[in-house]
Amino acid sequence: MLEIDGASNNSVDQIRELRENVRFAPVRGRYKIYIIDEVHMLTQQAFNALLKTLEEPPDHVIFVFATTEPNRVLPTILSRCQRFDFRRIPARTIAKHLQYIAQQEGATLTMAATEAIAAAADGGLRDAESMLDQLVAFCGDQIGESEVLNVFGLTSERVVADLTRAILSGRTSEALSVIHEQSEAGKDLVKLLADLLGFLRNLLISKVDKESLKEEVSELTRAALRELGGRVGPEQLLSLIEELSAVEPTIKWASNRKLQLEIGIIRAIQSLREVGLDQVLLALENLRSNISPATGPPDKGNEPARTAEIVPQTARTQIQVDPPTPVETQAATELSTPAVLDRLWPQVLAEIRNRRPLILAWIESATPLALDSSTLTLGFPAESSLAMESILKPAHRKFLEEVLSRLLSSPRTVNAELRPDLPSRKAPPADSSEGFRNDPLIQKALEIFRADIQAES
Repeated sequence: MLEIDGASNNSVDQIRELRENVRFAPVRGRYKIYIIDEVHMLTQQAFNALLKTLEEPPDHVIFVFATTEPNRVLPTILSRCQRFDFRRIPARTIAKHLQYIAQQEGATLTMAATEAIAAAADGGLRDAESMLDQLVAFCGDQIGESEVLNVFGLTSERVVADLTRAILSGRTSEALSVIHEQSEAGKDLVKLLADLLGFLRNLLISKVDKESLKEEVSELTRAALRELGGRVGPEQLLSLIEELSAVEPTIKWASNRKLQLEIGIIRAIQSLREVGLDQVLLALENLRSNISPATGPPDKGNEPARTAEIVPQTARTQIQVDPPTPVETQAATELSTPAVLDRLWPQVLAEIRNRRPLILAWIESATPLALDSSTLTLGFPAESSLAMESILKPAHRKFLEEVLSRLLSSPRTVNAELRPDLPSRKAPPADSSEGFRNDPLIQKALEIFRADIQAES
């Protein structure tokens, strides 16, 4: 078995010498195995010199090519090889194997130390074993998490979780204090930023699929993800990741890395305080629900504080209400006919037009599909997915529940689904500008922003 470094043995002459030696049968054993590492570093002339041997290899020769960049290997070479793509080993699998090695070698390795090594190895078992070998040489047979962090300059998972907790809570001084402590301890701030981005990535993934990280992170990290998952939404996490990712290209070459990281953390915390357009619209709708046209806007001094909550919806969402009584079910069954649906829908639109005109355009793009004893199903054209998601936000859903329950004298569940077969339904032209100006909500907005309405030229 011969191992050849393709990076330093990549000339035509060296490949020709290899080709000459291939012809001789092995003295011992049945095969001669040539392992060429970093094979993509061979020149095109060297590949061409090797091609004839690969086309008609002797029976006693096996070639093994290893590379991290298969796209740089000539297609004529790839077509004559069997390809095996290696994948990264899960961190928990590496941790278990390191515990096995430590037990066989008579070393004591704590679970926290094992998990720190496995996380730093990033899926490479060879790197993890090399790190364990260095730790035994430096620290002896008793190895804890602190030894791993000190020898390799790593950051504790607790520190990363504490930094994330401070960011999500908006405690800027606490977050900067963590950075200062890590900098004074001689930690690599570039690695700290990478660990922070990795933790935020895990937090985002865990909100989508809690079981996907089962083999990737430690129990300590999973507990931190469960704790922090309820404090932030996916949109805010994406904003944080974008802000901190913008720091990566500059911090690596900056003369003052601590300054760059501190600025990035401050900007990330400020991004959490920004209010999106969806939140503004929902807050306005919540404000409208508390303004009566007869009474006008409420007194500003006595108005309670309101918060808007954005809940992401899927393409099909169901709103659950309390189950009806048997009497209500019987009455509802009598009403559940196509004729009743035809009479009910204009009444629903009229109610929305009078009380929630801002969502009228969204609801008018829907088509009532079915009405039974417990469910009203609405269909939206494929291009009206935004309208469907807007209608199914919590405040609007609650309003639709109220309207349906009052018109039918019994609770109803509302289903909404995208229907590509439905035609597009354009909203009718808006009311006159004078009626729009007299709307209580518009008057409230004009008062808050000290604005005026001007007709479009």
